[in-house]
Amino acid sequence: DKQPDTCPRGASQTINALDENGEPFTALVKKLVEKKVALTSTLTVFETFTPGRPLPPGLDVLLPELKQQFEAGHRRTSQNQTSIYRTLFPKALALERAFARAGGMLIAGTDPTGGGGVVPGFSNQRQLELLVEAGFTPLEAIRIGTLNGATYLGRDGRVGSIAAGKQADLIVVNGNPAAAIGDVRRVETVFKQGVGFDPAKLIASVSGRVGLW
Repeated sequence: DKQPDTCPRGASQTINALDENGEPFTALVKKLVEKKVALTSTLTVFETFTPGRPLPPGLDVLLPELKQQFEAGHRRTSQNQTSIYRTLFPKALALERAFARAGGMLIAGTDPTGGGGVVPGFSNQRQLELLVEAGFTPLEAIRIGTLNGATYLGRDGRVGSIAAGKQADLIVVNGNPAAAIGDVRRVETVFKQGVGFDPAKLIASVSGRVGLW
């Protein structure tokens, strides 16, 4: 449950490269775009390493001992006044924004790892909120989290957006995430291959059990 609060090898060079007002930052973004490199945003992982950030969503579905373990690690992280991630996290937000603005392909992948607080499903919603925090509009964040991934995988003709003839994997939201990205959490129905599911019942069925091997 130990969080990487200390400065990792090469972190000072990374910080310099991520200075959005400096030449290394601009050169890095330009090179990534020119080489047609796709970046996968995993902000949900790095947020759990960063002091001052809120507890991630979805912890109640974890096994009680895993939840307690993560919460203890989160408290330690919050008390670390010298953590390198205080500097790295906002710079990572800036890098992703600049990369996409320059024409780069940014996709979302929450990569459930780190100290155990990146919970599948809940972290996908959190990822969109963090993209908006980085400076994207809600609609841009939704596109990064849906259609961009399908496009990168060459599957955008079948999934990734709502259109006639596409696979009917949808969520019905009680709100308008295009205006308030937090509404993406207000899911009323989940459709998988045309079959509707109650998200509250799905979550209740695994509550307190996620992480069980």
